[in-house]
Amino acid sequence: MHPMAKNRFQGKDGPSQRQLRVGELIRRTMSEVLQRGEVHDPDLQSMSITVGEVRMTPDLSIATCFVLPLGGKDADRAIAALARNKGELRHLITKGMKIRHAPDLRFRIDDMFDRMDATRAMFEQDRVKSDIAKEDVAREDED
Repeated sequence: MHPMAKNRFQGKDGPSQRQLRVGELIRRTMSEVLQRGEVHDPDLQSMSITVGEVRMTPDLSIATCFVLPLGGKDADRAIAALARNKGELRHLITKGMKIRHAPDLRFRIDDMFDRMDATRAMFEQDRVKSDIAKEDVAREDED
């Protein structure tokens, strides 16, 4: 990853309260719009899509939406359908918001659950379990 890529969505101290607030508002609104089937696209209406997180750039010009279709199936189809309907989604999501400019919407697959599963699997490895047990014993000895 390019060093600047990581900082595109946050300043030196992480995302601002405004970025977090606007991102959460967009996440909640997009979830409701998708759940109610307000976008007239058969692909979107035929699948249940969870919006896990929305990250805003510091200038609030880009909203990257991390989404996952129910069961994790047809992820590419879901991303394509969302991208195809970006203009309508943008209008539906921002019509009630009090911001100067509607952000450009970008869509990515939310891999948080995959990362959580990988972390759980790592903690189940015998080598890791023994390392954790050693650290627990060392802490008990300190007390």
